[in-house]
Amino acid sequence: MKILVVHQVPYRKISYHLGIDHDAHDVTYVGRPASLRQIPGDLRCSRLPLGEDDDLVEGVTARVQPSDGYEKVLSLSEFGILEAVHIRRHLGLPGPSAARVELVRDKVRMKEALAGSGIRHPRFVGVPPACGPLPWSGKTVLKPRAGASSEGVMVLETAREALSAYRKLPAPGDYQLEEHIEGDILHIDGLMRDGDFLELATSRYVNKPVEFAGGLPLGSHQIPLTEAHRDLAREVAVALGIEDGCVHLEAFHTASDELVFLEVANRVGGAGVVTAHERRYGVHLPSHEIAVRLGLERPPSAPPSGRYHGWLAFPGHHLPAGTAEVVLPAGLADHPCVDRLYVLPSDRPLPGHITYQEWECPVFIEASHTDAEELGRFLRACADGIAVSSRSGVPAELGSAA
Repeated sequence: MKILVVHQVPYRKISYHLGIDHDAHDVTYVGRPASLRQIPGDLRCSRLPLGEDDDLVEGVTARVQPSDGYEKVLSLSEFGILEAVHIRRHLGLPGPSAARVELVRDKVRMKEALAGSGIRHPRFVGVPPACGPLPWSGKTVLKPRAGASSEGVMVLETAREALSAYRKLPAPGDYQLEEHIEGDILHIDGLMRDGDFLELATSRYVNKPVEFAGGLPLGSHQIPLTEAHRDLAREVAVALGIEDGCVHLEAFHTASDELVFLEVANRVGGAGVVTAHERRYGVHLPSHEIAVRLGLERPPSAPPSGRYHGWLAFPGHHLPAGTAEVVLPAGLADHPCVDRLYVLPSDRPLPGHITYQEWECPVFIEASHTDAEELGRFLRACADGIAVSSRSGVPAELGSAA
């Protein structure tokens, strides 16, 4: 099979060689030069570099033609799945329509598509009235219609404040307004083939993604999967027409034990989601997704660990530029819950952007326990007890807002 891979996600997060036999298939990676340099040098493949300033679709379609004989286009990034629709169309290959893909990229279209499904979600407004209030008055979330990692998300105390902030944006049409829902946030991760879930797992966040953007650590840990979790995942997939590939769904779990849909992506979860799932269930989600999307046999699975797994990432983008100074609780590295502890080397600069990658974060912990709640308590204690600062700036304990 001749395969074109639109390479955007760091290679080490996907490990394409685990899902594609590069000796049996003709694989071409297209991407920015820095991305292509991540590909192992001994991997049998072709590399097609894009210009640094090239538009992704224009850059790819200028370099590949229908006569090249590509049979599949593989794009696993949040910021490439819609672009892949246009690349497939250029090459004359089948695939989901742009309208279908927009349902998992555009948060307004996403919730509009749930109308009549019975799935509860926050009230929202894509385009607010020119004058007059929003349909609710309390705490309100202002966020991009398309995005990830909570970049650009603001939580305002009242709908009036949020509406005022919306109207001051340089491109308000790229944003939406949404009522704030109180509760824990869960993420439900799975793998689908032909409309059925092959894998499904639920985790609870430690802190909230929007708080990571503001300077707090973020983590999650697996919890028992319930029928309510299964039902929500199935209902959302049906309503949005998701049939194949990984699913990363977020939902509020309220104090009244209700699940409220937040958003969903048709791709693998970031941060420590892949590693946690592989350790608990023995399934490496990216390589299994590759097999599903290319119509190949799924790779073998490893034995499950019998433990609940989680992760915790500390940000550095909010600190002054410099290198990281990290203070860890005594004995943390040898704690029985800790599977792996990453600390940014002292000669590496703090990241200047929001990132969950363990090799870029000042501190990243992978942990596990036989009891899900005990694991959650451990990760919350780490979130409160680890301090990260910039050597060129003022120390900031990440257990409190920066």
